Amino acid sequence: MKLVVLRIGHRPVRDKRITTHVGLTARALGASGMLLAADDPKIKESIDDVTRAWGGDFFVEIGVNWREAIKQWKEQGGMVVHLTMYGLNLPDVTSEMQNRDLMIIVGAEKVPPAIYDLADLNVAAGSQPHSEVAALALLLDHLQDGRELARTFDGVRREIVPMRKGKMVIEQT
Repeated sequence: MKLVVLRIGHRPVRDKRITTHVGLTARALGASGMLLAADDPKIKESIDDVTRAWGGDFFVEIGVNWREAIKQWKEQGGMVVHLTMYGLNLPDVTSEMQNRDLMIIVGAEKVPPAIYDLADLNVAAGSQPHSEVAALALLLDHLQDGRELARTFDGVRREIVPMRKGKMVIEQT
C-alpha cells in the first residue's frame, strides 16, 4: 500500500505551519510523500531537513498541478480519498481503503467543488470541524491498525530513546 498526501489550497503566509505539520504527520505515520499544490520551497526545505535528521525517504514535491496529479494517480490504478467533514465516517469506510494505493487530499482554504467529485471517496474523521492534521493522523492510524507507531526509519541521524521519565536523544555521526 502506497500512501501519498496531496495538500491543496495552501496559502504561504497563513498556512505554512499547518502545511508543515500535515507533511510531518504524513511522514511519521507511514505516507511515502506529500504533493503540495503551491510553490513554497520553505515547506519542502523544512520537511526535507526533518527527513535527513530523523530518517526515512519521505519526498515533498511543490508546485504540483492538483488536477493533473489526481488524473495520473487514477490512471495508475490508485484511489483518491478526500478528507472532509462532509464525507462518510472513517470507521464505516476504512475497509474500502485498506491495501490500496491512496492519494489522500488534505485541503486548506475552501476546497474547490471539483475535488468532491474527483475523489473516489470523501471521508470524515467525525462530522465536526477540527484540524486537518488530526483528521490525517486518524485516517493513517485506522488504515494501518496502529502498526505505523512501531515503524523504524533508515538513515537516522537522531534517534529518541523511549523513557518513562526524562528524555534522551542519540545523535548519530
